[in-house]
Amino acid sequence: MTAAAALAEHPTAVSTRSLVRRRPSARAAWNLAAVTVIWATSLVLVAVWVAGGEVQALFAGGGDTLNALGRAAGLASANLLFSQVLLMARVPLFERGFGRDGITRMHRIVGFWSFALFTAHIGLQILGYAVSAGINPLEQAWQFVWDYPGMLLATAGTGLLLLVVVTSVRKARRRLRYESWHLLHLYGYLGVGLAIPHMLWTGADFTAAPAATVYWWTMWAVTAAAVVVFRLGMPLTRSLRHGIRVSAVERDGDRGAAVRMTGRRLSALNARGGQFFVWRFLDGSGWTRGHPFSLAAAPDGRELVISARFVGDGTHRLAAMRPGTRVLIEGPYGTLTADERRGRELLMIGAGAGVAPLIALLEEARWAPGEATLLVRDHTAGDALRVDAIRRLERERGLRHAALPGPRAATASPWLPQSHAAWAGPNLVRYVATRPDDTDVFLCGPRPWMDAVRADLRRAGISSDRIHLEAFTV
Repeated sequence: MTAAAALAEHPTAVSTRSLVRRRPSARAAWNLAAVTVIWATSLVLVAVWVAGGEVQALFAGGGDTLNALGRAAGLASANLLFSQVLLMARVPLFERGFGRDGITRMHRIVGFWSFALFTAHIGLQILGYAVSAGINPLEQAWQFVWDYPGMLLATAGTGLLLLVVVTSVRKARRRLRYESWHLLHLYGYLGVGLAIPHMLWTGADFTAAPAATVYWWTMWAVTAAAVVVFRLGMPLTRSLRHGIRVSAVERDGDRGAAVRMTGRRLSALNARGGQFFVWRFLDGSGWTRGHPFSLAAAPDGRELVISARFVGDGTHRLAAMRPGTRVLIEGPYGTLTADERRGRELLMIGAGAGVAPLIALLEEARWAPGEATLLVRDHTAGDALRVDAIRRLERERGLRHAALPGPRAATASPWLPQSHAAWAGPNLVRYVATRPDDTDVFLCGPRPWMDAVRADLRRAGISSDRIHLEAFTV
């Protein structure tokens, strides 16, 4: 009887064995350092605002109050914009401190707040100057654009940032191909670049004191350097050093492909099972677009393996690639590794292509037969990826595996298939994780699906610090 059938019918005993505990992770120290940097820049922002006499102006009334609020919004927006770019610059401090999943969430929240405050800054400054000058706000807006240094560039930058914000709204994002959305999103860097001259040439809080001017110029120089070094320089250097090329392309399920790559001294990448790279395959036009794929096998120093479902132009090209194709890489990234493990038993729950990093993690981690369980959710049985690797883990290491294909269950636990609709999600979790206090759960799949799984895990008694996840989304 298969594990999936056993889940649907009756429980069986699960054996447990001892495990050598993992070494203490440095994640907390990196997180503290990253948070400290962000708070330090925020405190400097407050100091600049207070030193500029804005507290007195805030209570002066009329145009002075509006201008003080506008400058506060502008400073906050500029600081968030600075953080926004740094978060996506692949800086090791933030990658290790927050993890790629946390950075992605922060990037979205920080981006929308930055643009909201930027909009408030524009509106308040127009009203404040108009009240002080006794003119129509529209006339004041016109004067800003045409008479103030850097404002014409800032207006163009605002338009580009608006384009990025609009196309990042979930409904708009779903209507765009990933390749189109990614290209539009890159205009955000240009928008930031066009806005900087206005800030540094005419912003009162940027130019009022030499110390403030030095601070802002230094911050933007550091940010620009981070983008050049960590998004361009290091990936290019690493790619040339390791000389990675495609060695084989294989079908993986009915709608997927596995790509095997070899290179020089791959062990020096220090990649871990569960992590991902951003890949660029030099196979023709469109090679500049990077694609984030997790490792689908534990890195052994000899080859790197990825597996992807066919969902867009970039993934369909994988099946047509020829051996010998050169590969550029960024990474490795992500914190979904065995270092996060605290307990003896492992429960891995993946959906679709989210199974790939879980397989790599299982291949690398230490566990005894019966101590690891893998649940895989797919729309159809033919969609399943990494089937051969899963069978090998079952045969050689005693993995407990349950494939859960089929349409979604119309129940309180929509992460389950219709074939298991009779199960309450928390009850199924308690069945497969008989020792919740000694079990680590690793999740990978679409964000809404993972949210539903995590809710049932918490109801089943799995503590938050034992639930580790990575969103398989861009």
